[in-house]
Amino acid sequence: MALTKNQRRLRIKKRIRKVVSGTPSRPRLVVFRSNKEIYAQIVDDVAGKTIVSASSRDKDIVSSKGTKSETATLVGKTIAEKAVKAGVEAIAFDRGGYLYHGRVKSLADGAREGGLKF
Repeated sequence: MALTKNQRRLRIKKRIRKVVSGTPSRPRLVVFRSNKEIYAQIVDDVAGKTIVSASSRDKDIVSSKGTKSETATLVGKTIAEKAVKAGVEAIAFDRGGYLYHGRVKSLADGAREGGLKF
């Protein structure tokens, strides 16, 4: 029996999470992508805490019009700014089972522009 898209993504996500883990010195940048929105968090898995988060539903990002990829770039820049303020410079990127393409890649590029090192 064939897997649904979501089941396939969750299987890939488990495989990624075996390898990628967030530490206090190098936390994990997590991406969640829905059909309309995109969300990003920087997580310290050792402490079990979310350090900073940003999404396309934030007020300053909602007000700017553009394509979903442009919005994802803004989310990446926003989370990078917040992370640098919180003292985070290097991260491990967790694409959440999504392909590194389109909105996920735009978010990563925006985070790099904002000053995060992958």
